[in-house]
Amino acid sequence: MLQKHKYILFIFINCIVLFSNCDKKEKSPVNTVIKKTEKATKKKPQKQQEKELDTINKDNAVSFLEAYGKLNPETIVLIETRLGNLKIKLYPETPLHRASFVFLTKTGYFNTTAFHRIVPNFIVQGGNSDFPITRKLRMKYNYRIPAEMKPNRTHKYGALAAARQWENNPNKISSPFEFYMIQDKRGSHHLDGEHTIFGEITEGFDTVSYTHLTLPTIYSV
Repeated sequence: MLQKHKYILFIFINCIVLFSNCDKKEKSPVNTVIKKTEKATKKKPQKQQEKELDTINKDNAVSFLEAYGKLNPETIVLIETRLGNLKIKLYPETPLHRASFVFLTKTGYFNTTAFHRIVPNFIVQGGNSDFPITRKLRMKYNYRIPAEMKPNRTHKYGALAAARQWENNPNKISSPFEFYMIQDKRGSHHLDGEHTIFGEITEGFDTVSYTHLTLPTIYSV
C-alpha cells in the first residue's frame, strides 16, 4: 500500500448557487492554492508536469489516473468559502475518483467553477459554471470515470459523491467534473448504489448545512 501523505488542497471557492430549480448559475471564479503540510516531495520539471497534464483523454483515463494517483497521494482537501470552510477526506478505496479530484484541483479546473446548485435539506453541488474557460477545460479533459461503488460507503450526512448522467449510462460511469455533498442530516440513502461516493466531510458541517449560500461575497486569492 502507498504511504499516506496528508496534504491540504485549498480550493478557494467563490460561489453563487441556485435554489432547487437550478435555473441560475453563478458568475464567479474559484482559485486554488495547494499547501503541503508534511514531508515535501521532489518537484518534477515543469515540462514533464505539463506533458503529464495534457495526456488524459477518454481512451486512457484509467491508466492515466492510476499513474497519477501514485505520484499524487493526497487525501485531504480544504474548501474555503466566505461562509466557512469544508475539510474533506478522500477515500483510498476509490483510487480513480480520488486521483481525478486531485488532478482537477491541481490543474486549476475548479478555479473556474462554482457551487451551482443547492437543494435545501438534500445536496450541495459544485464543479460547473457558465464561464467559457470551464467549457473549454471540460472539452480538453474529455474523460469519464468507471464506477467505484463500495457497499460500506453510503449517502450519509456529509458524503461526497460524483455526479453522473442517468440516461444511457447502465454502468453508472461518473462525471469527473461535478460533485455533490449530502446536506440532509438523515442522509439521502435512496441514492445508494447509484453514484460513487469517494469522500466525506470531516470538518465544516455547519457550512454545508447552510441553505442561503446564494448571497456570498465574491472574492479570490
